[in-house]
Amino acid sequence: MRKRENRASRRGHGGPPRLTALRVFASIRDRRKGFLLAGGAAFPCALGRSGIGTLKREGDGRTPRAALPLRSVLFRPDRVSRPRTLLPMRAIGPRDAWCDDASDRRYNRLIDRPPGEAEERLKRDDHLYDVVVELGWNDAPVIRGRGSAIFWHLARPGFTPTAGCVAVEGHVFAKVLPRLARRCRILVR
Repeated sequence: MRKRENRASRRGHGGPPRLTALRVFASIRDRRKGFLLAGGAAFPCALGRSGIGTLKREGDGRTPRAALPLRSVLFRPDRVSRPRTLLPMRAIGPRDAWCDDASDRRYNRLIDRPPGEAEERLKRDDHLYDVVVELGWNDAPVIRGRGSAIFWHLARPGFTPTAGCVAVEGHVFAKVLPRLARRCRILVR
């Protein structure tokens, strides 16, 4: 009996095992839309306006074909409750931005910017970044111009294309984030 209790606790108090990988693939009908597979569940998702691609460049609209580690969860505490997850977490503040300027030494990093300045603002008027998972793309090491701000975030109505991210409906985060292992990856194929 003791062995069973130990196994169950490693899986999260007797629940289903933690997910170490999520899979994303494009729809055969529209390469800008696809599916995110989490365990045995499939959820529709939006992809980059240029679909999935292996050669990623800043601004090309491609979702990178890669194994992307989940780095951290960013969220808007004024709009959503703190997500349940084992991943590192941070509340989004009014000065938070993501540097997408390839000539800046802080390229592809979370930076502090006064409101109104350029960059990829994280505190947006729409709801796309109410919950954002930072994906490990072009960050070890950072190569200028190879693409920045690849996120897993909330989708627009109708799953319209992203700039290169993976986007899902809000209920997906509520179902999937609590099940993720600390070293989970999204495998984009």
